[in-house]
Order: sequence, then C-alpha cells, then structure tokens
Amino acid sequence: MALMSTPRLVRDDDAQREQMRALAADVAAERYAPRAAEWDANRTPFPIEERRFLGALGFLGITHPERFGGLGAPLLDALVVLEELAKQCRPAAFQVFEANTGPAQVLNLLGSEEQRARYLPAIVRGDATMALAISEPDAGSAATDLATRATLADGSYLVNGTKRWISNGGEADHYLVYVRLNDRPGAKAIGALIVDANTPGVSFGASEKLMGFRGIPSADIIFEDAHVPAENLLVGAGRFRDLFGGFSIERLGNATMSLAIAQAALDRSLAYVHERKQFGKPLIEFQSIQLTLADMLMQVEAARLLIYRAAANADHGLPNSLEVSLAKCTANEMAKRVTDLAMQVHGGNGYTEEYGLERLHRDAHGWAIAGGTPTMQRIRIVSELLGRSFDQRR
Repeated sequence: MALMSTPRLVRDDDAQREQMRALAADVAAERYAPRAAEWDANRTPFPIEERRFLGALGFLGITHPERFGGLGAPLLDALVVLEELAKQCRPAAFQVFEANTGPAQVLNLLGSEEQRARYLPAIVRGDATMALAISEPDAGSAATDLATRATLADGSYLVNGTKRWISNGGEADHYLVYVRLNDRPGAKAIGALIVDANTPGVSFGASEKLMGFRGIPSADIIFEDAHVPAENLLVGAGRFRDLFGGFSIERLGNATMSLAIAQAALDRSLAYVHERKQFGKPLIEFQSIQLTLADMLMQVEAARLLIYRAAANADHGLPNSLEVSLAKCTANEMAKRVTDLAMQVHGGNGYTEEYGLERLHRDAHGWAIAGGTPTMQRIRIVSELLGRSFDQRR
C-alpha cells in the first residue's frame, strides 16, 4: 500500500477498529520495522516528522474529541493501534501511547475547556507532545512522598524541585507535573500543573542510558524558581485520587505495550520453529517445543482478555482500577516470561541481536517497571479486592 497517500481516518462504526488495526499493522511493518533496530542501537529519539505522520493518519487523536481534531473513539480503538505499532517499534507506539493513554488523556478528562483547546489540537496533529512527571529521587512507588513544590504568588506558581525517570524528558514540549501545593501531609497537598518545556527555570539532566526503552528518552527535570501561569493548574490540591484515576488509563496503555512485545516474541518463535531444523526435522515437530508454544500462547491470550475487558468497561471514561491492576500486572509479568521462553526456543540465535529477541526482552522489563511495578500492582489488587488500603509506612 502507498502509506504516504493513506487518507485520514474518519470513524463511522465499530468496524473502524479493525480498519485502524490493519492500517497500523501495515504502517508498522512497512515504515518502522526496517528502522526499529537501528533506532534502538543508536538510541535515536523518534523523529518529529514521523510523529506528524502518525498525527496525519489520525492515530494521535483516536480517543480525543472531534472538536479538537480527534476521532472521539473508545479507548480500545487506541489500544489496538498501539499494539500493532509496538510489535515492531516501541518508539513509534510510544507516540500513540502518550497522546491517547498518557498525560494528554488526563488533560482531556480533567482539564478545563480552555486548557484542552490550548493543548490538544497540536498534540493530535503531532506538532507537540506532553510527558508525565511524577517520580522523584526519593519518590518512586511512594508517589505521595513527592517534594516538588509549587507556591502561588502574584498570579503564577513558583515551582522548585526535581523529577526523575521522566519518559520523553528533554524532548517533550509540555509536562504534566505532579506538585505539592501546600503543607498538608501526603496526598492531600498534591495537584498537577502543565509546565511548558521552555519555561524559564526549567532545565533537564543528561539522557539516561537505559537497558531498554531506547528511542524513548528519559531524563531528570529540574525546576529552579520556574514561574508557571496560574491558569496552567490542571488539578488542585486534594484531588490526588482524580489524578490517579486518569493515570489508570496510562496503565492500560502500558499493559498493551507488554502485550505487543509478547505477541511479537510469539510470532517470531512460531516462524522460527517451522524453519529451523534439528536432528533432521523442524523444531515444531518436537513435543517440548509444542508445550512451550502452548504456554506462551495461553499467557498472551490471558493478558489480552484482561486488557480488553478493562478497556471495554471503560469505553470513553475511567476504567475500573482493580481490572486495570490485574491487566497490568499480568501483562508485565507475562511479557518477561514469554520473551525469555522465545529466547530459549531460538537457542543460540536467541542470544544474538540479529533476531531481535534481546530487544524485546529488554523492553519487557522496562514496561514492567514503568507506571507502577508488578509488586505495587499486587498490593493494589488486594487493596481493591478487600476495599481497604494498607499503610506501607508502618
């Protein structure tokens, strides 16, 4: 197909989802698969012109309102596109992830009409990006320990602090920054500001040399008396639960990235065992290989059903937090196991860069850490199941 001449998608009915899936699969195979390994090896940030290409296809506005240039489609539509792109190229999929399930979606759900009109059209077109800034040097899983402070004075917030492990840090145009707005303890003081990257007093650390996530920059953000207009307050103090409700959508995007990685490992393994021969016959003829493939498929499909259930129940709103944690924890752990099994199926070839399995395995571990580790998800699962919280500080 002629990808550059593909018309922009216009949603008509539920059949549109499969049209989007097919288009995303073609784009991923023809445009990004040939370049993904090189971008990974060189840690190349995703090119701006490619982001705009995804915007022109409609992929960056799948879940956003039509009045801002989006398609106004359900969350599941974005996830199927995300999966197809991520099978071949995680940096390409990350653009769809950030725009549809990441901070731009939190803005869409919780922002004012003026804020949405100011930021969303450019994000949907691919002209701008928004990254999320929660973690800090001393606040990772314990997000409510964050210390970055924003003080209101003379019509603007004065922001001071440091954010760490910021995906797309130093590359994004805007940041959704979790801050402490007053002296109340824990989550009661936490809100969120939209901070433009070119704000005086905002600087960035060196890009991290991560094991995976290559092509998706990660860097510290340093705020030193950064003045942010008062109208950039997205969520005030005391609405931490609302913020993390929006963040649950990002976790479904995260789970889908893990699903895509595992599906890619399974697909490559299925092709390999039909081609590779040992002892005079294809590997697929060996019972041990058949059992391994069956285990891989069962794990992939179980994760897919959990993700799709949570997304379908969310539709255009917030997903159920228990369903999200079940999906994310299952998919994250599954992707690590399945990519490891794929390497074993490939034998010595699985340990080379040529077959791309090591790249899948590295990325699988990265997505398990991002957005709340499997350990923290297990704690959330029990908390949601019992309807009570557990104080980890006691």
